[in-house]
Amino acid sequence: MLGTSSRILITGCAGFIGFHLSKRLLEEGYSVAGIDNVNSYYDISLKEDRLKVLSRYPHFSFIKGSMENLELLEGMFEQFKPDVVVHLAAQAGVRYSLTNPHTYIQSNLVGFFNILECCKKHQIEHLLYASSSSVYGGNEKIPFSKDDRTDHPISLYAATKKANELMAYTYSHLFQLPTTGLRFFTVYGPWGRPDMAIFSFSNAIMKQQPIEIFNYGNMKRDFTYIDDVVESIIRLMKMGPPKAIQPPYKVYNIGNHKPVQLNEMITLLENQLGRKAIKKLMPIQPGDVPETFADIDDLIRDTQFAPAVSIEEGIKRFVQWYKEYYKIS
Repeated sequence: MLGTSSRILITGCAGFIGFHLSKRLLEEGYSVAGIDNVNSYYDISLKEDRLKVLSRYPHFSFIKGSMENLELLEGMFEQFKPDVVVHLAAQAGVRYSLTNPHTYIQSNLVGFFNILECCKKHQIEHLLYASSSSVYGGNEKIPFSKDDRTDHPISLYAATKKANELMAYTYSHLFQLPTTGLRFFTVYGPWGRPDMAIFSFSNAIMKQQPIEIFNYGNMKRDFTYIDDVVESIIRLMKMGPPKAIQPPYKVYNIGNHKPVQLNEMITLLENQLGRKAIKKLMPIQPGDVPETFADIDDLIRDTQFAPAVSIEEGIKRFVQWYKEYYKIS
């Protein structure tokens, strides 16, 4: 059970979700240690600016390094002695996995294995880790339930996330390590990832460059606002590990439960940015799915919380931050 004296280790703390989670926990008075390799998958300056914000908190400590470096991780566990670990560091992106597959094996498989080993050795109370809606692959049953089969991933990224869930289950079974998997659905908001649609479309619209709309616009995504994601994670942390079940292993969908048509999202962006998009219709890309839609009944039942920020409000908040961050009048 998470208490005010709990020490929390967050991997990927310079990333989008890791930054927001770290900030919220620090604001609530927790001690947070973060680790991140600050790689160049997207603009490093954005990651550095996130770290500058976190560094203002007296109970935050940071180490720059990769999950693949077991010796570094061991030293961090020994020094900080965390009670709870939230593992968010990973190589993200479905399309990037088509051209840079080796990165995913090292970061998402070797890195996750190292985290599991450290958690086992140091008898961590609870490991929460990032999975993805991508594990549902080409499932046609809507909405996606955590009880659906997830053995047909259609991208290497999805395959590594499914592998993480299997590895976590094994460690929960063999070593009684309490683990909770978080299947995130298209997270967006201030300080977001520039490779994600809402951010990348905003950049293109402001520069009057074409935006590529895949599957000719016939895409739906369960866009989930970052504050709702952080609230969900913290409630699961405070609820404590799944001790009452054997093995102590659970998985949750973290989604908004309200899929939005891609064209609707673009219209909302245009309205907030005050500019029209130049649209380039494209076929669906390898590894993409036409729709994501989270069944969050388990999340609501266990945490008494359901994501509530609408796409209209979420985009409004994102664009407000975007204009402030890039000094757009």
